[in-house]
Amino acid sequence: MCVWYVLTPLRAASSPLSPVRMSAVQGLLLLPLALLALQASLCHGACVEVDSDTEAVANEGFKLGCISCKMRGEVPAKASVDWYFKALDESNFSHIYTYDNESNTTDPRFIGRLRWNGSKQTRDLQDGSIYILNVTYNDTGTYQCIFNRILMYPNYQFQTNARKNITINVVPRLTRGMASILSEVMMYVSIIGLQFWLVVEMIYCYRKISAAGEEALRESAAEYLAIASESKDNCSGEQVAE
Repeated sequence: MCVWYVLTPLRAASSPLSPVRMSAVQGLLLLPLALLALQASLCHGACVEVDSDTEAVANEGFKLGCISCKMRGEVPAKASVDWYFKALDESNFSHIYTYDNESNTTDPRFIGRLRWNGSKQTRDLQDGSIYILNVTYNDTGTYQCIFNRILMYPNYQFQTNARKNITINVVPRLTRGMASILSEVMMYVSIIGLQFWLVVEMIYCYRKISAAGEEALRESAAEYLAIASESKDNCSGEQVAE
């Protein structure tokens, strides 16, 4: 978008550019790129809630994703995360894991197989993901992730809870749906198309500037020759008059 905004006025310019102006224009073309690089370096990470994968492969590891973002990022908070599991043949959830500045596995079925894979080195948890080692077919079922968060305002504290359910299916090997394959292909096609369009626009703009600069040089040379010829004629006329 920045490149288009800069290039449009250049195309509309009808007056020829001198070499000095051409250098200035080239500097203006580089200015948005420098500003974008500076802005990217000053950006901070943002919390985005992404759904967890739902298909795990037997005898491999699997990440159970659970992200709960704060509505007010500037408010300090502390949180703990609890995980529950309900197998296909069960009707109630069983507590399997808790994380409150340290991890603790509470269900014998998952002893030694659960690892914390969420926010680290902070009490303000927003990523409560865990990692299951050596997935088995008995791990098929519904998992529930609960965030217990306390928002700490200057004069009081406010407690909130966030709950998410994730249904996991364990398969012998991972399969990809047609929609996933098509979306990935379209993503790469879009990226390549945008890059090609950008290269074409840059080449077109460079040629436009170069042509304008050459035309300005030719007009300057023609103007100089005309002035020199006029001066020569004036000198000849003065000599004849004398």
